[in-house]
Amino acid sequence: MILISGATGHVGRPLVDELLARGRKVRALTRHPGRADLPPEVEVAATADLPLDGIESVFFVMAAFPGGSAEPIARMKAAGVRRIVALSSYSVLDDDPENMIAVKHRELERQIRETGAQWTFLRPAGGFAATALEWAGQIRTEGVARFPFGDARTAPVHERDIAAVAARALLTDELVGRTPLFSGPESLSYADRARIIGEVTGEPVRFAEVTHDEARQEWLRAGIPPHAVQARLRMFAQLVGRPHEISPVDSYLGRPGLSFAQWVADHADEFRKGTS
Repeated sequence: MILISGATGHVGRPLVDELLARGRKVRALTRHPGRADLPPEVEVAATADLPLDGIESVFFVMAAFPGGSAEPIARMKAAGVRRIVALSSYSVLDDDPENMIAVKHRELERQIRETGAQWTFLRPAGGFAATALEWAGQIRTEGVARFPFGDARTAPVHERDIAAVAARALLTDELVGRTPLFSGPESLSYADRARIIGEVTGEPVRFAEVTHDEARQEWLRAGIPPHAVQARLRMFAQLVGRPHEISPVDSYLGRPGLSFAQWVADHADEFRKGTS
């Protein structure tokens, strides 16, 4: 039995499908089991309960545990969980003490190493393609995508690729003790992303650059913690006009990474007018 935390999230949900397709038993953790809408063969449980009986391997997402990672990881150690595959971040390579995203993920990795369990830390680089969903409402209603750094360039990763690497780490021994770092296949500016959304959906999207203060207020209203907002602003400022280094996922999956255009095609209805 494999336990998936954050099972209804951007990575957890496609990972559930990956594991079911390979005939594996899945216990899915979610904060709201009654609204999970997962396949009937999935055993659904509340994140707060963290049922570990019969669990051999865990996919760990820090965001699924707002109270912190120390307590659930300690419970996994006590329950004798054999393998923990964690969604970490390539930011752990940044030793800036003010980069709280890096600090928190380094601490997560340390806690898991100290359990003595087999581990794999996924370090996607270039950001999740799903961050484009922050634009969905304004694109549907106004046909506009607003962002403070139009020429900041990243290589967005399709979450299905992250899930596929996670499945390999859970189901084989090939990635035990490794820290797979991979990006999406293209270096794109945020203006490029807006253009691609318009091209794929058939409804042109205008990019509008906003001030840093406007972006800060918008992200805070969206519930992003202040430290993460500051980290975002610092990071994007450093990415302006600089092509993002591509770290291919090919060696982990045996195929090229999925493009941002493919991601948009998978989510096109969320950007089209008249949908919600």
